[in-house]
Amino acid sequence: MSMGLDLESLSEATAGAVGALVSTTILYPLDTCKTRYQAEVRARHQRKYRKISDVFWEAISSGQILSLYQGLGTKNLQSFISQFIYFYGYSFFKRLYLKKSEEKSIGTRANLIIAATAAACTVIITQPLDTASSKMQTSKFGKSKGLWTTLSERTWAEAFDGLGISLLLTSNPSIQYTVFDQLKQRLLRLQLGKKSATDSSPKVLSAFSAFVLGAVSKCIATSVTYPAIRCKVMLQAAESDDNQDEEVELTTKKTISGAMHAIWTKEGLLGFFKGLKAQILKTVLSSALLLMIKEKISKTTWVLLIAFRRYLIISRARIKSL
Repeated sequence: MSMGLDLESLSEATAGAVGALVSTTILYPLDTCKTRYQAEVRARHQRKYRKISDVFWEAISSGQILSLYQGLGTKNLQSFISQFIYFYGYSFFKRLYLKKSEEKSIGTRANLIIAATAAACTVIITQPLDTASSKMQTSKFGKSKGLWTTLSERTWAEAFDGLGISLLLTSNPSIQYTVFDQLKQRLLRLQLGKKSATDSSPKVLSAFSAFVLGAVSKCIATSVTYPAIRCKVMLQAAESDDNQDEEVELTTKKTISGAMHAIWTKEGLLGFFKGLKAQILKTVLSSALLLMIKEKISKTTWVLLIAFRRYLIISRARIKSL
């Protein structure tokens, strides 16, 4: 397998991870409000948060505005690692498929399989960080614990709360990146035409095009998978004192069926889509920013990696000549 293949995959992974880091940091307060709103399961007349903005105003009124950032470090670590692994795996397996199949382009079915495989590997590796960040976000404002404390207080099994549903949700990025990749290729063919054949460097979209395609692709994926997303938040949420008087026991909600039962009992069918607008807003903005940043820096990253590779080759040659 050629070095060029590895470098280009590494370039994709690095650009994607940096994009994830920036977008996660910018949108983290919105993510915290969304997560806390999704985690609450109560009948309409008993709700603490009647709309997502109530979470924001609670933080302000209690003088805990900075608590909207609790768990940011863990979330950034999880986002960086997961996106690096995902983009590297996705790019690597896609190029490997094209090489082995000798096809010029990848079909939708193969793209979905490759995306799902990369996403599954990512989820298994980063699930403890994902669970910890969710617990930090849903802890009482100002009472969130650090990463190691959060992980050490629970067993390894509890650190992987929601793993099954997270694996199910690998269909989300599979749908998203498949839609994005297909739309991107069609747009590039329209923009570049035959001139692309003489350009050996990675082809990139404009920032605006990447933003729009990222928003469209993520909106589609989020809408399809949202009920599972809500259940996952419930499984990973911190144990709050506010929930002690609930009719549905916390232990019951720690299973997918228990979470679904709790939503159905307390909120009805519409409860499965509670917070959908906030989820779409956050994930669409996050994905669009991520892909926009990735597209803008991927070519620079590719050039830097090529330069670094040449530096290593020259250095090795000099060492051998001594």
